[in-house]
Amino acid sequence: MSTEMIDTTTGSRPVPELLAEEKKRITPKRPRDYVAWAVAIAIVAPLVWTAVTNENYRWPVVFSYFTTQTILNGLLVTLLLTVVSMALATVLGLLLAVMRMSHQRPVSGLAQLYITFFRGTPVLVQLIFWFNIAALYPHLSVGIPFTHMSTPVNVNAIMTPMTAAVVGLTLNQAAYMSEIIRGGFASVSRGQHEAAESLGMSAFTKLRHVIIPQTMPAVIPATGNQVIGMLKETSLVSVLGVADLLQSAQAIYARTYQTIPLLIVASLWYLIMTLVLSVPQSMIERRFSRSTRARLTPAATSSEPGTGQPAPVATTRESLL
Repeated sequence: MSTEMIDTTTGSRPVPELLAEEKKRITPKRPRDYVAWAVAIAIVAPLVWTAVTNENYRWPVVFSYFTTQTILNGLLVTLLLTVVSMALATVLGLLLAVMRMSHQRPVSGLAQLYITFFRGTPVLVQLIFWFNIAALYPHLSVGIPFTHMSTPVNVNAIMTPMTAAVVGLTLNQAAYMSEIIRGGFASVSRGQHEAAESLGMSAFTKLRHVIIPQTMPAVIPATGNQVIGMLKETSLVSVLGVADLLQSAQAIYARTYQTIPLLIVASLWYLIMTLVLSVPQSMIERRFSRSTRARLTPAATSSEPGTGQPAPVATTRESLL
C-alpha cells in the first residue's frame, strides 16, 4: 500500500505524512507529576544506596565470576535451549492451532486435550516426568506397523538431561503458542476466507498465502513475550543437571560458598538477555502496529466530480489477494 507524500517548505524532498496517533503530544506539567517523580526517587534511591554500600553483596566477587568460562558456557546452553525449544514449539503450535480450528471433532478434540493437559500441569513436573520416562517405557521399537521391520530403542540412553529439557520445554510451550496462533487466526475476517475459497484456493494454499500473513500483527508481539518467558523458564532445567546458566552458577557456589554473589551473576545475565531481546521485540511491535494503523487510515481523499465533496475512502483491511 503506497504512503501519501506531502511537500515541505524546507526542500523538494517529500516526506511521509504522519498519522494522527503518531504525532507528538505536548502536555503541561502538573503538580502530581512532580510528586510521582519524588515518590519514585524516594523508593529507588535507598535501594540503590544499600546495594552499593552493603559489603555483603560482595561486588568484587560478582565481577570476578561474571565472565568466567563456566558461566559463559552455561549462558550458551541457555540460549541454545531457548532457540531450539522456541522454534520447535512454534511449528508444533501452528499444527495444533490448525487442528484446534478443524471442523472434524476428533481432530479438534485431540488438540484441545493436548492444550488442556500441558497448560494445566507445571512445566517443572513435565521436565522431571520426561527425564524419568524410561521408568515407564525402558525399551521402544520404531518400525513399520503390521510388519516385522523394527528397530529397538533404548529410551534410557536417548533421554539425556539435555534431550529431556528440549522435549519438556517444547511440548509445554507449544500449548501456549497454539492459543496465540489461534487468536491470530480469529483476527482474520470471514471475508478473507470467502475470497480465498471463491478463487479456488486449497486449504493449504489459503493458509499459507492469505491467513498466516494477516495473523502476523497479532501473533508476533505475543510471540516475543513468549520468547522472553522461555528464556527465563530454561532455569528450571537445572534440576535435571543440565549445565545451563543457573546450574553453572550453582556448581561454582557449591565449592566456593559464594552463594549470593553467584546468584547475582546469574540474575544479571538473565536481565541482560531479557533487555537485549526486548529491543527487537519493541521494534517489531512498532512496525506491525504502524502498518496496521496505516491500513486502517485513509491515505487520501478526492473530490467527486460535480459535487466538490470529498469521496469516501475505504478504510478496511488491505486485501492480500
